[in-house]
Amino acid sequence: MSHEANYATDTSLESSNLLVLLYKWRKPILIACTLAAVLSAVVSLLMTEKYRSTVILYAAQQHSFGAQLLEDVKTEDILASGEEEDAERLLQMINSDQVRNHVIDKYKLYEIYEINPSDRGSKSLIGREYNDNVSAKLTKFGSVEISVLDIDPERAANMANDIAMFADTLSNHLRSERALQAFKYAENSLKVLEEEVRVMEDSMRVLQEMGVYSYIDQIAALTEMYGTAVAAGHPDRAQKLKDQMDFLSKYGTTYNRLTQRLENSYDKLGTLRKRFDLMKIDVDSNIANMSIVDSASPADKKFYPVRWLIVAMSVASVFVLTVIFLLIWDNFKRLRTEGKL
Repeated sequence: MSHEANYATDTSLESSNLLVLLYKWRKPILIACTLAAVLSAVVSLLMTEKYRSTVILYAAQQHSFGAQLLEDVKTEDILASGEEEDAERLLQMINSDQVRNHVIDKYKLYEIYEINPSDRGSKSLIGREYNDNVSAKLTKFGSVEISVLDIDPERAANMANDIAMFADTLSNHLRSERALQAFKYAENSLKVLEEEVRVMEDSMRVLQEMGVYSYIDQIAALTEMYGTAVAAGHPDRAQKLKDQMDFLSKYGTTYNRLTQRLENSYDKLGTLRKRFDLMKIDVDSNIANMSIVDSASPADKKFYPVRWLIVAMSVASVFVLTVIFLLIWDNFKRLRTEGKL
């Protein structure tokens, strides 16, 4: 019990000593805090005011539009919102160098940020300024938030909206490039197969002009007629039928092979034509890759700096640092008085 009592007494004495110290040095503390308040207020007044505009959007799912139109079974809903992966892909597009350079050039940010493009390291400087004033992030709701700070509220809103629009345009451009490559491959494959089919059809036409129409049916009919002629005792007729059978047998294998190849080619041709039409739709389509929930509008109130917060944080910081310094100084003096230093 005595130990607990001593601990409580020591704690009370330490608290009392701190209060005594604060009272003892109240004037220096007050002067320091007053100076901090005045200086921070002056600095905050000199700081450039900036306005903030934001765009909130959701990424769309990345699916083939042609497949949604032409496929019999719809596996995906093109109207559904994108998943987290789609949002992250869109976020990378927004933060890409292509979008950044487009915004820098369009709004002449080198002039606005007072950076000489011919100076050494100007690209790093403009990139740092851009990143300080433009940001894009995923929200907890799965949306993407684009935020722009600028001294001109109108320009801040226009920049935020343009970033979203150009990111969508860039995404469509990249998707169209991939679709165009696939379309060209499908187009070439279709042309090659159509030429092969044309050659086989010409060959089949030649055989038909020679009298080969349906080898199996013809040979069956001639065989039956040949047997009847032999049984009836008509050797001349039987010989003619035999010659026709020999002729059909000579070209029958070619006919059967062509027939099988044409059937397979027709099936493949139908598939290729469907893929060709599907990819052509993907090349020609310009579907938005995002759904904008809130477009940016010019702010009517500055976002930065928050002057009262700057003053409050400065005063609080100076107060804490001053108290720490005075505690150290007071202990140092006491130890020297006691001869311990």
